[in-house]
Amino acid sequence: QAQLVESGGGLVQPGGSLKLSCVTSISGAMAWYRQAPGKQRELVAAIGGLGISTYYIDSVKGRFSISRDKSKRTVNLQMNSLEPEDTAVYYCNQGGWGLSPFPSWGQGTQVTVSS
Repeated sequence: QAQLVESGGGLVQPGGSLKLSCVTSISGAMAWYRQAPGKQRELVAAIGGLGISTYYIDSVKGRFSISRDKSKRTVNLQMNSLEPEDTAVYYCNQGGWGLSPFPSWGQGTQVTVSS
């Protein structure tokens, strides 16, 4: 069972920033997902196993940045210029480039963007 532990969420005003971190045992492609109330979980950003290739959905391009530190087994998501529409529970898991997430998810971390 893959280790997935998310942290870093919180309450931030519109235009603010947060950095999410994920401690994981997965060495291949990783992704950050989010699930807003009443909506399906969606992939937000992904990074390849070597930390070179990245992918973002259109709504976060230019605002979010995904990175990984394999020595620390972490995958980070730097979120800038946050908008109320970014409010969701954020999760990390395997993903991107056709990879499906593992069936077991972490607890996620809540991000709330509100004035």
